[in-house]
Parts: sequence; structure tokens; C-alpha cells
Amino acid sequence: MSEPNRRAALLAVVLTGQAMASMDTSIAAVAAPAIRADLAGPPALTQLVLAAYTLSFAVLVVTGARLGARHGYGRVFLVGLAGFTAASLACGLAPGPYALVLARIAQGAAGALMVPQVLSLIQSRLTGAARARALGAYAMVLALGVAAGQVAGGLLVTLDLAGLTWRTAFLVNVPVGLVLLPVGRRVLGGGAPAGRERERLDLAGVALLSAAMLALVLPLVLGRDLAWPLGWRVAPAAAGAAGLALFLRYEGRLARRGGAPLLDVTVLARPGVPTGLLAACVVMGCYAGFLFTLTLRLQDGLGFSALAAGLAFLPYAVGFALCGLVVPRLPVRLRDALPLAGPPVLAAVVAATALLWSHRWPALPGGALLLVGGAAHAASFSPLVTRLAATVPAASAAALSALVSTGTLLASVLGVAGLGGLHLSLPLAVAPAATVLVLLAGAGAAAASRRASPPAGSPPGIPPGGRSSVPRPPGRPGRSSRAVRPGR
Repeated sequence: MSEPNRRAALLAVVLTGQAMASMDTSIAAVAAPAIRADLAGPPALTQLVLAAYTLSFAVLVVTGARLGARHGYGRVFLVGLAGFTAASLACGLAPGPYALVLARIAQGAAGALMVPQVLSLIQSRLTGAARARALGAYAMVLALGVAAGQVAGGLLVTLDLAGLTWRTAFLVNVPVGLVLLPVGRRVLGGGAPAGRERERLDLAGVALLSAAMLALVLPLVLGRDLAWPLGWRVAPAAAGAAGLALFLRYEGRLARRGGAPLLDVTVLARPGVPTGLLAACVVMGCYAGFLFTLTLRLQDGLGFSALAAGLAFLPYAVGFALCGLVVPRLPVRLRDALPLAGPPVLAAVVAATALLWSHRWPALPGGALLLVGGAAHAASFSPLVTRLAATVPAASAAALSALVSTGTLLASVLGVAGLGGLHLSLPLAVAPAATVLVLLAGAGAAAASRRASPPAGSPPGIPPGGRSSVPRPPGRPGRSSRAVRPGR
């Protein structure tokens, strides 16, 4: 296989795997009423089916990223893909509600192994323009997976192929996984970097992070639907946030002692990275909240079916895709300015949509608004991810991948819980107004990230002033050009 074909095949495999994992939450959400009717489980079955996947993924995704750096990104991706395929089969064949919940836990754990390797493989295997295009496609799949899953889930449940109703929403992953696995074995070969397999896994870090993520995400995912008292939701979430802060301190201390931390927290010390991650997470959180609230309004308020509500979002996906294809071809200066302009435009779309949904959602104006919103989302998110990836050396790709995966997941959960809660409990205008304010704050974070980031085209480790942030080796004065090497 020629090198260009190998790169294309690699990208197809990893992005399809990412799409499967991204779509599975919303596919299950659309299929949930049919699952509840068929399996006749407890009242909380719907919430458990959705939460089992999200929780296991959230708890294990950083560990999955570390295992990829330790044992090889391609190897761990394939293990995760095989597990995800098998777990999807188990979901589709589940004889009862508890078997389905257990299969969903396994599916989320397998996704946590697979997903962090995608960005790491793009960073480590591709360079130059090919990497920029791949990062744009990665951002597109990451952002649009939820909306695409909503459409696909509604279509599969509505078609009721072979009388399987909701089961096809999970079984569809099986043939895709079986095709990807042999191709992946050919194009993703390669073990871990020398010496990495001998590093001890930071088990204390795994335990601390897992407990913190579970405490943070569990009340956000289950609390509202199960009508937990406010204290039961706030106290564990606050403890989880404190646990995350403690985890970061512990990891930094371990690194300073010369250990092998679960997460390379030095990535967060790079100029522009913390504010850039914050901006990307703000956009993803607002998108998830907007998707949730508009879907509720279309279905509960205007009587749309699940499939019709999903199809209403197609213009958003088209706008995102078109903008995502154009962005990598723009001049660097213009591309770097897009994350500043995108959030205000998306905020205007959210505000206009709130005015429109008080009527019968006319298809043409609504579709035009969502088309612009999708383009603004792509302009806000894709260039940010590309710039962050360019700022971080390839050796830190796993840490950046873990931060992007975890951050966008937490932002989406917070967006649905926070903005969705406002939509359900307060007047209709409150949630859109809050979304607008948060998006404008995200534009400010993007501006701060741009000011702090290295100049376009600089090697990783070059700050805005132009001097290397990588220490010069002792005894070699005047040879900084050799001391700083891209990707080292």
C-alpha cells in the first residue's frame, strides 16, 4: 500500500471509530422509549442505559489515553475497537434490562480505550497540510457525532428492520467494526515507544481520577431525571470538582519526582493551551445544551417525532461540514481569527432560534438559521483544536487527546444538565439567554488563547516572544537551534 493510501486508510479507520463512539449516546437516547417499552424494566431504565455509557467513558478516558502512550496508540485503538464491537453486539442481543446496562458499561469502557488514540494517531502519524486536514475532519466528527446519532437512531428505530426495533441502533456498529478491524491491523501497526511498556501505570492516579470523575458526572447525568434533591446533586459534584483539582496537584508532584504520571499536566503550562481548551469546551457545552433544548421544544412543544426533530438538525450538520472543509484551506491568520468570530455568530443564531421556536418552526427560516449556526460552530471549534495540536509536541499528544476528550465530554454533560435544567424549570427565554452569555465568554477565552499562543508556524515550545520555553541543555551555550526540535 502506497504511503498516501495508507494515510487515507488510517484516517478513515480512526475517524469512523470516533464517529461510532460519538454517535452512540444520542442513538441510545432516541431508542430509549422503545427500549423501555420492549424490556419492561424499572422506571429508571432509560436513565441507566444512557448513564452507564457516559459514566464508564468519563471515568476511564484519561486512563485509556495513558495506556495508548504506554503500549502504542494503534494497538490500544484496535483493542478498544474490538471491545466496542463486541459490546455493541451484546447490547443488541441483551435479553433483559440489566444485561443491557452491563453491556453499555462495557461499551463505554471500550470507547474510553479507543477514542483518545484518534487525536494521538493523527498527531504522531501525519504532518503538514495532511495533519491540518485530518484535524479539521476530527473536529467535525467529534462535534457532529451527537446530531448524526440522533438522526441515525430515529431512522433505525422508525424503519424497524426485521422487527428488531431498538436493537438495530446497537447492532449497526457490528458490521462496521468487523470491516474496520482487519483494515486497522494493516495501517495502525506499531508498538509503544521504547521503554514505555516498562513504565508502571500510575494506579493511585487512576483511582483518584476515577473517583473524582464518578462523583462529578453521576449526579449531573442521573440527578435530574431521578428527581434527586438539590443537595444530593450539588454535594457530590462539588466533591468531584475538588477531587479533580487534587488529582492535578498529585500528577504534577509525581512528575517533578521523576515518576510516570497518568496525565502529563505540563501540557496545561504551555502558553494558550488552558484558555484554548476552555474556549473549545464552552462551544461544545453550549452546542450540547442548545441541541437538547431545541430537541425538547420541537418534540414536546411542537409535536415533532424523534426522527423529524433529528432531521430538523440536518442543516446544522451541513453548515458545520461545509465550513469544516473550507477552514483548513484558509490563510493561517484568518483561520486563527475564526474562533473569535464564531461564538458571537452562534450566540446570535441561538437568540434568533429562541424567537422562532415560539411559532410553528417554519422550515426555511429555521433551516437557514441552523445552517449558519453549524458554520459558526465549526469556525469556533475546528481551528482551536488545530492550533492546540500545533502548540503541543507529538510526545504530549496523548495528554492533549485526554484533555480534549474529557473536557468536551464534561462540557456536554454540564451543558445538558445546566442549560437543559433552565429550559425545563424557567421561562423559555432564560436558557437561550444564558447560552448567549456563555458563548460570549467563550469568545473571550479564545481571544486570550490566541494572544498567548506561539506565532503561527513556530515549533512546539516557542512562546509569543519567540524564545524557546524548552530549557537549554547544560554545557552547550549558544546552540539553542539544536536544543529545540519540533516534537521533542
